[in-house]
This record gives sequence, C-alpha cells and structure tokens, in this order.
Amino acid sequence: MANSGCKDAPGPDEESFLYFAYGSNLLTERIHLRNPSAAFFCVARLQDFKLDFGNSQGKTSQTWHGGIATIFQSPGDEVWGVVWKMNKSNLNSLDEQEGVKSGMYVVIEVKVATQEGREITCRSYLMTNYESAPPSPQYKKVEKETSHCLSESGKSPLQAQDKNVG
Repeated sequence: MANSGCKDAPGPDEESFLYFAYGSNLLTERIHLRNPSAAFFCVARLQDFKLDFGNSQGKTSQTWHGGIATIFQSPGDEVWGVVWKMNKSNLNSLDEQEGVKSGMYVVIEVKVATQEGREITCRSYLMTNYESAPPSPQYKKVEKETSHCLSESGKSPLQAQDKNVG
C-alpha cells in the first residue's frame, strides 16, 4: 500500500463496487477473510463525518471485547480510510461481516475525496442504535498496524480521530 493515490486506477465497472473502510477492514488480512476480491484502490477522506466507537444496543461485542468502529455525521470533521475495489459477488459476505442482516449496521452511500482531490462514490456502513464506548484492545492493534498506510495523508485512521487510542 505504498502508493496511496488512485490517479490512474480504473473505477468500478458493472462487476465491481468501491467500499470505503474506516475500521478493522483497513487491514488487508481482515477484509480478505470473507471478501477475497478486495483490492486496494486508494486512501480517501470522508468529509463531515467523525469516527466513533461503540457497542450496538449497549452490548459489548463478544468478538471485539470493547467498542467497535462506526461513523456519524459531524460538520467540519473528517474520517480518513481506505477504498477497496471489490467484486459484486462479495456484497452479501461484506454485508454479513458488517452485521446488516442483524440490524447492527446499515449500508450507506458516501462521497469521499482522494488525495488528488477526485470525488468518488463508495459503499460504507454506519452502526445503528449504539452507545459510545472506548475502542477495544483489538482496535488499538488495528491502529498500530494501519498507521503506515495513511502516512502520506498525515493521518492515522484511528488515532487521528479518537483520543482513547494509544
């Protein structure tokens, strides 16, 4: 992921879509667990949103053992993340991974800006009915493992947006 731009990268075609990831799916290993077609597209910024951590319906995740990532609208704030180009055959597995069927997250369409200033439309996810909570220990590890991927932006995806990560 040394090249964080997508100047020359072809956009989605009828067989693919773009997915803006801001949490654990920043990790190649994590996104590939259920979505093998995911290919790094670029680093991007989601304007007027803020990263938060929380527990769906106030219940601590048995998988993460602490707050998990979500975003919410917040004028003037921004969320840095990674855009993955994925085959449409992975739509169901991505939705399943994000807990769409159980109502934990909903699918949203967002417009993100690449580092070159190009605006692209992506699929992303927003947690519903959650209570804010400190990020889980696993998310702290994600931050450490992904801080290099956004180095050109000067932003670490989690640390730049959450004071509890360290």
